[in-house]
Amino acid sequence: MTQAPLTPARPETLDVLVLGSGVAGLSAAVRLAAPLTPSGGSPEGGQGLRVGVLTKAELSQSATRWAQGGVAAVLGGDEDSTDLHLADTLAAGAGLCDAEAVRVLVDEGPDRVHELIAMGAVFDRQPGGALALAREGGHSTARIVHAGGAATGMEVERALVDATRASAAAVMEEWFALDLLVEGGRCRGVMAISTDGRLVEVRATHTVLATGGAGQLFSVTTNPTEATGDGLAMALRAGVAVADIEFMQFHPTALHHPAMPRPLLSEALRGHGALLRDARGDRFVDELAPRDVVSRAMAERMHDQGVESLWLDATALQLFDSRFPTIRASLAAIGLDPSTDWLPIAPAAHYLSGGVLTDLSGATALPGLWAAGEVACTGVHGANRLASNSLLEGMVFGARLAEAILAGDDGPKADGVLAPVLEGRTEPVDASLGSGVVADVELIEAGTALSFDEDASTWPDVAKTRDRLQRAMTDGAGVVRTAASLARAGSTVEAVADAMGAAAVDDRATGELANLVTGARSLLRSAMLRQETRGAHARSDFPEVSEAWRCRIVHGSDGTDHGTALVRTSPDPSLRLADGGST
Repeated sequence: MTQAPLTPARPETLDVLVLGSGVAGLSAAVRLAAPLTPSGGSPEGGQGLRVGVLTKAELSQSATRWAQGGVAAVLGGDEDSTDLHLADTLAAGAGLCDAEAVRVLVDEGPDRVHELIAMGAVFDRQPGGALALAREGGHSTARIVHAGGAATGMEVERALVDATRASAAAVMEEWFALDLLVEGGRCRGVMAISTDGRLVEVRATHTVLATGGAGQLFSVTTNPTEATGDGLAMALRAGVAVADIEFMQFHPTALHHPAMPRPLLSEALRGHGALLRDARGDRFVDELAPRDVVSRAMAERMHDQGVESLWLDATALQLFDSRFPTIRASLAAIGLDPSTDWLPIAPAAHYLSGGVLTDLSGATALPGLWAAGEVACTGVHGANRLASNSLLEGMVFGARLAEAILAGDDGPKADGVLAPVLEGRTEPVDASLGSGVVADVELIEAGTALSFDEDASTWPDVAKTRDRLQRAMTDGAGVVRTAASLARAGSTVEAVADAMGAAAVDDRATGELANLVTGARSLLRSAMLRQETRGAHARSDFPEVSEAWRCRIVHGSDGTDHGTALVRTSPDPSLRLADGGST
């Protein structure tokens, strides 16, 4: 289904333009187009806004559908509480979570899950009818709701796509957003390429970035081919503040197989008792440790043993076929039987914990521009996302930005992780940091829009160039990094940028490559600056956590992409757990 082109002749055609069709974008779109009652339905006679959804693939083709593990939420039970969920999230985030944002996540999450169920999502249940709950790495108890064993994202996406098609005013599938339209200090929509190749302005009073992550920066990833960091790159080019880009989380149990994206072996397998074994068959790490700990231990063991993969032993798991039918089917397709075979695994780029800075309602530093989901940095994830908090974050903050827009909010508030930037509480980056290499990893100048000339003859082979960049990033900016490896990756990224030159961006493939270059530059700059090991960012030349680096690295903090600053973070003593303990 493709919407007829929207043209500049009808400015402000839409009240809200949502870019992307994952859980965050569609949660916002459905709520804006048909405001929900507490039971999850549309109020009788309720009048929503005119909402358009623009996505570069089909509406149902997003990273959400690949999410296996489930949704982490406290839905009742004496053994769990929102305080425990908050504490687990803060621990995984390694000192960089925003406690206020995490409190919003864990307190509002249960209502969002119940709304999704009311919308028609079907989650797995126990024989007596209660929701079946799983435990994953970093969680102190079982609190993960799931569907089809390991097909949760697919079920969440199905429910939201159905609701969006029934309520959205415009659905633009297979359109590609190129750059934000910024006029008079406000976002007015996007410049996009339509399905028939025309350059079209799509204007809206409010624009929501919900474009997902950037796993395609790397050659080995669990992310679909669409995850090229488009929203992140558009924000960087517009000088909108972004942060925590160095924290690319690597999932430890991606199937070591030529298929790309790499098939994911859900964390729930380890929650049910699957074991990690090295090349000799020995266990070497706590299987339920946070993902950064497990991935780093795997990388070190693979290096020490000179192997490209390790093993996940699920042979002792009972009822594998009924608990994990989706995983069972994918393994059978490549000739593996989890009841008898150890499964080959290696870490793969999985989730970008940082992104476009927002307040607690999803507003960015640019009026008219909002962000939610993986493209956003709400402060919920800090330096390392807790397993199964991603779908929850999209549902919670997608709903919050929708409520803010419906309430008439028109710009950011000085709260959450955006507050220090809005209030000028930033520190300049010491020029001596980064061993001098940072200067060689320059960023695209803010306000420099992509070239839209018709002549694309000067482009290199786009597919081969993209592969070259991805391989360099996996080699140099993977699970474990050094100044030298980051510099090597930076040299390749700059060579790609030079090869591109001022060539035209006139289709999706060239636009994605340009976005990958922008994202790679910002990630490398942040990774070179952060001289410590924290969460998903590991530097073997700086192997310890440093209190000096208990801060966010923010790009665009002064309204330009070159403006890089530090924002100090610390636990907020005013945020206390219910039992009186400190967060």
